[in-house]
Amino acid sequence: MSDGSSWIEIVLLAMLAAFIGLRLVSVLGKRTGQERPVVDSFRPGVPEITTTAIRAPDTRSRDLVSVPAGTDADLAPALQAVADADPSFNPAQFMTGARAAYGMILSAFWDGNVGAMDGLVSDEVQENFATAIEDRDGVRLGNRIIEIDSAAITGAEMIGQMAEVTVRFVARISNNGTEAAPATDVWTFSRHAGSRDPAWLLIATDDEPGA
Repeated sequence: MSDGSSWIEIVLLAMLAAFIGLRLVSVLGKRTGQERPVVDSFRPGVPEITTTAIRAPDTRSRDLVSVPAGTDADLAPALQAVADADPSFNPAQFMTGARAAYGMILSAFWDGNVGAMDGLVSDEVQENFATAIEDRDGVRLGNRIIEIDSAAITGAEMIGQMAEVTVRFVARISNNGTEAAPATDVWTFSRHAGSRDPAWLLIATDDEPGA
């Protein structure tokens, strides 16, 4: 009887184990290999990696600058170099400002008003004008520009972060009421390419005999 009872116990235990196994499968389900790993709530899980979209390089080219009327077309690369360093540079607008500055600076010089040159010329040029005014004992000159016959860019370059543009002016100037005579001035203007101040300063002057 003992052997029979042992056999019955084994069968019952096997049936009990099979029953427990079926219950576990029904509760936990079968593993398919797609299950997310269990994350310990006290430890941060591994962060999900998001693929960053790669932006295509900006292939748009900067607009090419136009060479102002009267300026040698061969200066286009030099003007472009200035525009590339200083996106605000527009040769035509620059020439409009240069013409206006030419008249204002000369008028201030003839009037003996050095202060009127503030913001238009460099300190060195302003000192040179002041010295010339002192040499004539501050006498006010009756000169005036009758007309600017031509103004053309003759040079442009970047020196470090400084842009320099040289302009040749040909004007007819009346000296103390006399008949207007031609005069030629070569002026160089400069500004820092990264400056928020759009003003160009006169940094050098030269003159040529009138034609």
